[in-house]
Amino acid sequence: MTRRIRIGIDTGGTFTDVVAVDEESGALVVTKTPSTPSDPAEGFMTGVHKLLDELGLDGSAVTAVSHGTTVATNKLLEGKVQNLGFVTTEGYEFLLEIARQSVPDGYGNSYFWVKPDRIVPAHRVRTVGGRLSVTGEEIRPFDEETAVAAARFFRDAGIDSIGVCFLHSYVDDTHERAMRDVLAREHPAATVSISSEVLREYREYERAVTTLVDAAVKPNIRSYVANIAGHLADLSGGRPGGGHAVPFYVMKSNGGVLSAEEVVHQPITTVLSGPAAGALGAAVVAQAAGFPQVVTCDGGGTSTDVTVVIDGRPALTTEGTIGAYPSKIPMIDVVTVGAGGGSIAWVSREGTLKVGPQSAGADPGPICYGHGGTEPTITDAHVLLGRIPPHLLGGEVPLDVDLAAGGMDALAKRLDLTRERCATGVLEISAWNQANALRQVTVKRGLDVRDFTMVTFGGSGSLLACRLVDILGLDGVLVPLNPGNLSAYGLLTVDVRNDYVQTSVVRADTLDVAHVQGVYDALGGRADAALAREGFAEPERVFVRTADLRYFGQAYEVRVDVPAGPVTGELVAAVGDRFHDEHRALYGYDFRDDPRQQVEWVNLRVTGVGPIRKPSLREVAAGPGAGAARTGTRPVFFDDWVEATVYDRARLGAGDVVEGPAVLEEFSSTVPLHPGFTARVDGWGNLVIRRSTS
Repeated sequence: MTRRIRIGIDTGGTFTDVVAVDEESGALVVTKTPSTPSDPAEGFMTGVHKLLDELGLDGSAVTAVSHGTTVATNKLLEGKVQNLGFVTTEGYEFLLEIARQSVPDGYGNSYFWVKPDRIVPAHRVRTVGGRLSVTGEEIRPFDEETAVAAARFFRDAGIDSIGVCFLHSYVDDTHERAMRDVLAREHPAATVSISSEVLREYREYERAVTTLVDAAVKPNIRSYVANIAGHLADLSGGRPGGGHAVPFYVMKSNGGVLSAEEVVHQPITTVLSGPAAGALGAAVVAQAAGFPQVVTCDGGGTSTDVTVVIDGRPALTTEGTIGAYPSKIPMIDVVTVGAGGGSIAWVSREGTLKVGPQSAGADPGPICYGHGGTEPTITDAHVLLGRIPPHLLGGEVPLDVDLAAGGMDALAKRLDLTRERCATGVLEISAWNQANALRQVTVKRGLDVRDFTMVTFGGSGSLLACRLVDILGLDGVLVPLNPGNLSAYGLLTVDVRNDYVQTSVVRADTLDVAHVQGVYDALGGRADAALAREGFAEPERVFVRTADLRYFGQAYEVRVDVPAGPVTGELVAAVGDRFHDEHRALYGYDFRDDPRQQVEWVNLRVTGVGPIRKPSLREVAAGPGAGAARTGTRPVFFDDWVEATVYDRARLGAGDVVEGPAVLEEFSSTVPLHPGFTARVDGWGNLVIRRSTS
C-alpha cells in the first residue's frame, strides 16, 4: 500500500520545523532545518525534501501541507511598511495622526513618550468627498472627481499599496466599492484593501489601521504563497490549481487554516500564524493529558510566545497589536517577549545587564554557532553552563563551547562578574522576562497564575522551566513529546475557519429580532460560500454565532456565544444572562439586578468551520526504568557546578521518573532538571515536572 502523509511546517526565526502524520497508521515523524530569512520558501522546501528523504518517499505521497508563517509579522515588526497610501472621508485626513490618546503603560519608567510614526504619513493621505450617516443613509454622494484625483496622485507617486476606509462604511460599502473601481481604472497596478471587506466593524481608527496593515502585507503574502504553491506543484508533478497540486493551507491568527488561494485575499489574518499553531498544539496535548488549565510557553530562536488555554480552548481576542499597529481581527491572545534562544545579552548605558529584544536570528546566530556571531546570546549562556549539549538536532548543528566562553568573558569583564555568574544572570533576566509575559496573560486578566500548569515547547521553551516554576509558583510543567516541533504538529490539528462580523449597535430592550436574524443570515451566507469554495460538502459545514455585548455607556465589549436557532426574545434574554456571567468572570461584578443598567448589543459575528481530519495522540509503552535511558554525566552549572546525569528522552517510557540534577536530551529540545525537581513520564510520553524539595 502506498504511504500517504500530511505535513505541517512552522517557519521560525532560527529553525523551520516539520512534522508529518501517516494517514493510515497515525504515526508522526519530525525533523528540523535552519530557516532562511532572506527567502523563507527555501527553508520551507528544504524541510519538505529532508522529511521525504528520511521517509524514503517522493512528492506523490503528500496529500496536504499546512504552514505557519511569519512573513506578515516580520514585515510589521521590522517596520518595513513603505509605499503605502490611505484614502478616507473628506475632513478626516488626520484620522491616523489623532489615533487614540492613551499612553502605553502610563509612560512606564520614562518621563517622556514619543508617539510612534504613523503607518501612513500625512503627506500620503488623500480624502474623497461623500458621506454616510451612522445608519448608512447617504448624506452627500460619492465625489468621483476627488476620487480620480486621489488615484492619480498615488499612481504618479509610485504608491502601489492603498487602504480605503470611509466613515460608516461598515453599514454600507457602496462608496468604498466605488473608490476601488476608480483605483482599478486609474491605477491598475495598485494593490487595494477596503475596510468593509477587511473589518466590517465600527471604530474608525482601528478599522483604518487594520485595513492598512492588510494592504501593506498583501503583496508579500501573495508572492510568498505563490512561490511555495509553485514549488509544491513541481513536487507533485502538477501545476498550481491543477488536479495534482498538493493542497496547501496557511495558518490564521484565529486558530484555523485557510487555503492558499483564499488567504491571499485576507492576508492580515496570518499575522500571528506561527504562535497560534503552537497554542493549539499545546491545547490538544494538555487536554489529553488531563490538564484543563494551562499557560503555554513557546520558546523559539527570536522570541517567546505565551497564552492561556482553558478547557482545551486558547483565549481569543480582537484587541491585538502587531508591532505598533492595532489589528482588530480575531486572534489567539498571544503575548510575545524578546527572550528566544538567539536573544542578545548587552550592557546598557547605565552599566546594567540586559537581554533582548535584539536577536542574532539564524544568520549569523549565537556565537557558539561559529557563523560569525560576535554578541553573546541566551543559547551561548546555556551551552557554556552545560545545560544544553555541544550540538543541536542530534549533532547536525555543532556548537563551539570555547567561542561561547570567549564572548561571555568579554561581557562578564564589563560587568565585573565571573563567566558563570554572568551567564547565570543572562538566564535569570530571560526567565523574568518570560515570567512577566506569563503574568500579563493571567494576572492582568484576573487569573491566578498559580492555578495553572505550564506547557513548554519550541527549541528553547523548556530550558528555563524549573526557574519559572519557582518565580511564579506554578503547579508544574508539562513538556510534550517532540516539543521543538509542537507548533508544526499544531498545524495538523486545526480546521478551516473564517470569521465574519457586522456592527449593529442597539440596546437589548429595543432590539429588533428580525434585523438581528437578517444580519446573522447574511454573515452565515458569506461563511457558507467560503466553505463551499474550500471544497467542504454542505453537511460538513459548521457555523458558530457570537455577539459582542456591553452595558450601555461602556467603551468596550465582552464576547458571548449565541445559540443556534431562530433569534427570539427568549434567545436575546439567554444571551444577556451569559453576558452578565462573563462580565462577572472577567471583572468581578455585574449589573444583572440593576434595571438602570441596560445591556447593549454591538457586533454580530459568525464563524464558519470546515472540519479537517486530525492526528490522534498515541499512548506510549511502560518504561524499563530511567536507568535504561541514562547516557552518562557532565558538569552543569545551576547554583554551582554539579555532576548531572544525562538521559536520552526517547528511551524513557510511561512511569519512568528522573530526579534532578539532570539533563534530558532529545532531537529538537533539551530539559535541564534543576536539583530538587522531579520529571515523570505520563501515559502519552509527556514529561510532568514538579518541585520535589524546597
